[in-house]
Amino acid sequence: MGAAGKALRQVLDTYGITQKKLAAALGLKPFVVFRWYDEQTDPSAETAKDIAKALGTIEPAAAKEFAKLYMGEFLEDQD
Repeated sequence: MGAAGKALRQVLDTYGITQKKLAAALGLKPFVVFRWYDEQTDPSAETAKDIAKALGTIEPAAAKEFAKLYMGEFLEDQD
């Protein structure tokens, strides 16, 4: 799968955020977050935005890191 799962895994692990906590912040069942985390499926672009917002409510630095990891190459190309 894509960069979203890798970015999500790294951010959750780095900041000690559980999949269950993120799922609750998103209003989703934990298995949905697990499938992203385990790179079984990719969230849509809109959902990736919601993930960043939810992470921001839990740990603002995690939201920034997720965006950087997920869209880093794109953002660097824009400079």
